[in-house]
Amino acid sequence: MFNILPSLLQFICHKALQFVYMNQIKTPCIGICSTTSFGDKICRGCKRFNFEVINWNSYSEQEKLAVFSRIDLLTEQILRNKFRIVSVSKLQEVMHDFRFFYHPDLSSYCWLHGFLQKKAYKIKTLNEIGVELMPEFSNSSVDEVMQRINDELQLLSEAHFQRYFQR
Repeated sequence: MFNILPSLLQFICHKALQFVYMNQIKTPCIGICSTTSFGDKICRGCKRFNFEVINWNSYSEQEKLAVFSRIDLLTEQILRNKFRIVSVSKLQEVMHDFRFFYHPDLSSYCWLHGFLQKKAYKIKTLNEIGVELMPEFSNSSVDEVMQRINDELQLLSEAHFQRYFQR
């Protein structure tokens, strides 16, 4: 009986954290911030604009959701033609095992992007997370594909920033 207490306690704590996370909008930050570290206009980690990072805590839930939606849309657009998610449940299981929290309302491609940004070094193959590279990228490493994705996301984010926020 006493052997199951630590795992039961761990499970309860994880479920409590999930409940809190799912009932309020968190930050898209993945801990790789270049706006505060290097002064970039657009964060290399989460792809928020510098003013969004700075003002995040003062945003309403609706404003936060709008930022998440923009990031999700751009991310899914780019990842969908490079990766195929074979099993969403397997991806979720692995993210749970690695204690990688994700916003449940965003696309699984947005989860995948954040997970690979932060935890790619911990996996051996994409198959173990329920994902595969699309045929045209099968000869590339995950690192190469992620670099290409991040470059494309950066360009799209910069174009969006220039169109809607620079006057």
